[in-house]
Amino acid sequence: MTGIGGVEMGAQAARARALAVLRVRSRALAVALLPAAVAVILLVGGSTGHLAGAAWDVLRWVVSVLALLVLLAAAGVALVVARSRPAVTPTVTVAEESAPDLYRMVRDLADRLDVPAPSAIALTPDCDSWLEDRTHPAHGPPPAMKHDDDPVGLSGPAHRRSAAAAPVLVIGSPFLWWMRVGELRAVLAPVVAGTGPSAHPDIAAARRFIRGLDAAVAVASAGRRDPLSRVACAGLGWASRLLLRSCRGHATEMERGVAAAAAERAQAVDYGLRIVAQEQVGLAYAGWDRLLTRVALPAWRMGRWPSRLDVGVVAALTELSRRDRLAEGFASRLGERPACDLLEEPGVMDEAVSLLAARLFHGGPAETGPDWSPVGWDEYPEEVVDRTWRTDAARLHRVLDTLGVRRAAGGVAPGTDGPTLARVLDHLTTPDNAVTVPPVTGADTETAAAPEAGTKAPAGDGTPHPPVPHADDEAPHVPHADDEAPHVPHADDEAPHVPYADHEAPHVPHADDEAPHVPYADHEAPHVPHAEDVVHAADDLDDEDDLAGTTARGAALAAGLSAQLAREEAQARPAAAGATSPAPQPGAGTGPDAALWDDRALPLLPLQPPRTGREILTAHITAMVCCAAMDTAGAAPGLDWLDGPSLLFDGARSADLAPSVLSLVETGDPGPLRAWMTDLGIRPEKPVRLV
Repeated sequence: MTGIGGVEMGAQAARARALAVLRVRSRALAVALLPAAVAVILLVGGSTGHLAGAAWDVLRWVVSVLALLVLLAAAGVALVVARSRPAVTPTVTVAEESAPDLYRMVRDLADRLDVPAPSAIALTPDCDSWLEDRTHPAHGPPPAMKHDDDPVGLSGPAHRRSAAAAPVLVIGSPFLWWMRVGELRAVLAPVVAGTGPSAHPDIAAARRFIRGLDAAVAVASAGRRDPLSRVACAGLGWASRLLLRSCRGHATEMERGVAAAAAERAQAVDYGLRIVAQEQVGLAYAGWDRLLTRVALPAWRMGRWPSRLDVGVVAALTELSRRDRLAEGFASRLGERPACDLLEEPGVMDEAVSLLAARLFHGGPAETGPDWSPVGWDEYPEEVVDRTWRTDAARLHRVLDTLGVRRAAGGVAPGTDGPTLARVLDHLTTPDNAVTVPPVTGADTETAAAPEAGTKAPAGDGTPHPPVPHADDEAPHVPHADDEAPHVPHADDEAPHVPYADHEAPHVPHADDEAPHVPYADHEAPHVPHAEDVVHAADDLDDEDDLAGTTARGAALAAGLSAQLAREEAQARPAAAGATSPAPQPGAGTGPDAALWDDRALPLLPLQPPRTGREILTAHITAMVCCAAMDTAGAAPGLDWLDGPSLLFDGARSADLAPSVLSLVETGDPGPLRAWMTDLGIRPEKPVRLV
């Protein structure tokens, strides 16, 4: 199946499946009209005297009432299917005046493929490209693509209707910044070719029917309180799901036929370059995902959103090509013209896409404010990395105060009671460096955590000490959204993994495993948890939590940190829930299309699962070590494009911190960590500065 023959075969297969979908719709209509047809027969038979008698009269009334009810129900379902608002992808619309070169390239590509040009172009913070139908009345007519060289008559009503019926071309923003112009053209060729089959009336009608059914299911799934609405929604959902199940196989084969026809048609355009460009697609997937999870997510948790994410993915992939010899050839492309040059103001577009990414993946507000402001890459080390570490260190010492751990540890000068790393090390150090506990659950948690509230540090005097207030308790603390939802896998999971040479550099660990969330009903409680809160938080952890194998003190401290994070998240949630998307400004074409999608359930695409207790404890200890390194050894916060926050000594990343911290957390052995600090000149007994 090659050439024109392959295109025709794919299109014919798609049209055949579209007709099958439409036959399902026709059968459903016939079933709805069947009782009415029987009622008409009975009424006509009675009026002509052929079906006379009391029994026939009763049957006529019963069937007529049944037919009326069925017609009303069918009309209601049809109305919901036709009027429900189909789901659309959150995007940033690219107006033609802001990207004339991009529109010209897409238009030329459509002309070469002999297919209708897309009605508009939009960007999305994802590594993918597709066509999306937005012709539903609820979405409003998309702006028609204007042709400067249109002959007289092509701008009339008929031409405008055909342009408005064409789908919107959605392009992943990382492609524009990482790919070259030729590569982007090659990647978009099979996508744009899909507008040809999409223009066929049968395929368009079948797609509208499927989208209407999907929207009707969403309407039926919405919560209703009154019994009548619940009954109506139950019936609507049953009918819509039944029709969707009947159409599922045909719709799948129809889309496969459309894709096959588009791929065959696109082979005539830049086929050789497309093979090379597909390698860049896989690389962009890996770099974008790593940038979001390792670099952007810590900033979002601090209430800052990086305003140049697409520039960051270029820097991340360039760094990858520098480190790994497998990607050496990719950096040589950077001398060619990037696809973002097709935009008139790439910086403004990058900022709009970056804000949309923060909305989708983290659930941040729709506009900037005191607690949600943009941050540039030059400011990232000080504004994000330094603040994150010091905020985590302050939280760690507040929880230690709650557990009754004394501030002045052994070796500290008299009168010094500031927050020190030695306090943390002494508390987590076990006498034999090998005492571990089973999973933190039930009565075991009570016996393990309760003594900690009045236990001295190993270097203390044996007397329990009440919590000593910190001087930094009055400073504002930026809430963290540490309980992120699961990461959404991408279609590029098959792409080869590229190893990193310095992955052991010290950065704040991120969650890779699923962990339970610690719920708290008391959102009005003070931000410092009480000792009993620590026990209850540990009781709520799942039996399979990875605190098994850690020390008893480490498990209690991890439970306290989880409780504190849960409280901070609960306090931050009402403010985020009350944030609504701003109304679009007249003439503004660089903001998210908030009118097209429902943003009440944010984040729509969360990046990571909640962090486990061990990961939370490890991150806070790492932050405390980094604070001590910055305040006592002259280290500096840094940004690694592939690994996120990093600790710099003389401009170079330090290494081997993560295994030393894990040794302290898992076995209570501070030896490796103390040796690492001694080599770098870090003094744990010196107080550190917190936020």
